[in-house]
Amino acid sequence: MRALILTAFVAASFSYSTYASQICASASLVPDTTPKEQFEIKDDGTVCDKQTNLMWQRCSFGQIYNSENGSCDNVAQELSWQQALQTADAQEFAGYSDWHLPNVKELASIVEHRCVKPAINEEVFLATLEKNYWSSTTVEGTPANAWLFSFGDGKVSNVFSKNSTAYVRLVRYAFCE
Repeated sequence: MRALILTAFVAASFSYSTYASQICASASLVPDTTPKEQFEIKDDGTVCDKQTNLMWQRCSFGQIYNSENGSCDNVAQELSWQQALQTADAQEFAGYSDWHLPNVKELASIVEHRCVKPAINEEVFLATLEKNYWSSTTVEGTPANAWLFSFGDGKVSNVFSKNSTAYVRLVRYAFCE
């Protein structure tokens, strides 16, 4: 009986807000890790993180930012790790050509730990899939694998072969005001 009451109390202590399919714990219980105010949202499809001085593409690779309605059009593309690195090197977007595949720490900086499905701030990063996203970081001791994040649950993984496919969000170094 005591366990049942404790379970009911814990369950009642959490309130969730839902936006589309995203599920977020109440901000009064779990603080935002990527609050909107931390970012400078630009009209060119980029967002600048004032805390890390990283500029991100708001849409996943393969999608096109639609400035008229502030959304991502087209379908995100899955790439192998090598394809992701090559794509980043060749990418020209919003007047910049120095985009790169984020390392595991850079990618971790945009995970919203308060939310799942997807584990990202949806006001800042648009149309993020609840899927795996590559980092440029090779797993130490297992050079055939690279670190990635699942934005379904915000967890990092090192069990994926570089020959597998995952999604990509590109980043560049910038000075954010």
